[in-house]
Amino acid sequence: MKILIAGAGPAGVYLAYLMKRQRPDAEVRLAEQNPPDSTFGFGVVFSDRALDFLREDDPETHALITPAMETWTDLTVCHRGERIAIDGIGFAAIGRLPLLRLLRQRLAGVGVTPEYGRALADPRELAGYDLVVGADGVNSFVRGCHAARFGTTIAHLQNKFAWYGTTKPFDTLTQTFVEAGGGTFNAHHYRHAAGMSTFVVESDAATWEHEGFATLDETATIARLAQVFAGTLDGHSLVSNRSIWRSFPVIRNERWWVDNVVLLGDALHTAHFSIGSGTRLAMEDAIALARALREHPGEVRDALAAFEAARRPIVAKLVAAATASGEWYDRFPEHMRLAPWEFAMSYIQRSGRIDRERLRKLSPGFVAGYEAAAGRR
Repeated sequence: MKILIAGAGPAGVYLAYLMKRQRPDAEVRLAEQNPPDSTFGFGVVFSDRALDFLREDDPETHALITPAMETWTDLTVCHRGERIAIDGIGFAAIGRLPLLRLLRQRLAGVGVTPEYGRALADPRELAGYDLVVGADGVNSFVRGCHAARFGTTIAHLQNKFAWYGTTKPFDTLTQTFVEAGGGTFNAHHYRHAAGMSTFVVESDAATWEHEGFATLDETATIARLAQVFAGTLDGHSLVSNRSIWRSFPVIRNERWWVDNVVLLGDALHTAHFSIGSGTRLAMEDAIALARALREHPGEVRDALAAFEAARRPIVAKLVAAATASGEWYDRFPEHMRLAPWEFAMSYIQRSGRIDRERLRKLSPGFVAGYEAAAGRR
């Protein structure tokens, strides 16, 4: 079996490993347009169960990655200078590049060497394979070759965001909302290594225009953001890594596969970064596809149909939650009119997945604090 996987992010690398592990006779080609250590962003975050979705099928990979992760058990919302802890909502994080390096260790163990600096540019390069996988991200070349047949739609949220790092280690995943210069800003920040944190800055469109970020260079932008978040950064600087402003793309596909071509991860479906599920979704896509190919060894199209049938309902729920969360953030200046405890309650319920009674079980300390604040009002 000849397999071409475009994209050596977490989904592509992990799928290549899984396919070679279960079919040692397969010819697996993994092509990546960027150099091996070139990666966007800083850390990736998972829910508190971290990589438990790996434990059953791949305990060795689970055991390799989990010790390298930073973990915590609460999250924090900062609004109007008040810090509100939401207990029982834990997360784990790891640098994106360290995660990829660990996955590459597993890939090397089954004898697959990625081709870096190899951009696919001609649809004819997809010919001659039994299976072609587009794990090549938001700007997927593979998807673009069949966009009409996939039924691809791409829309963008209104807010602007930029992905930075900082040397300040934060105790928890924290959401900091501030007003500055007549505008509103938000930072999603969490540590992903002992001496490094991710710091995603978000601005509503009106503030972004008012601040003139479209014309500021990188140095001036970082200087302005350091002023806005001076109370959060405590003198630590922001670190850039292709940290350009962008609007979040909402990518959907009516079909997940056409002929012998299938999509995974962001090429198939994006999930707003505010729910911390993008990398997990991508890796779970890889697991589900490998399983379908294992259970339907005779016909690739049958396997792809089984992959979509099994995986689509699961993804739909997570994507719906991510969409609701993204829409909440697109209106965060409106929500900031709320008092701090009301704001925190709106925040934690933004995806529609946690009602008050479930929250009472997960976060009794937060609910007690919220009800006490409500009583004072």
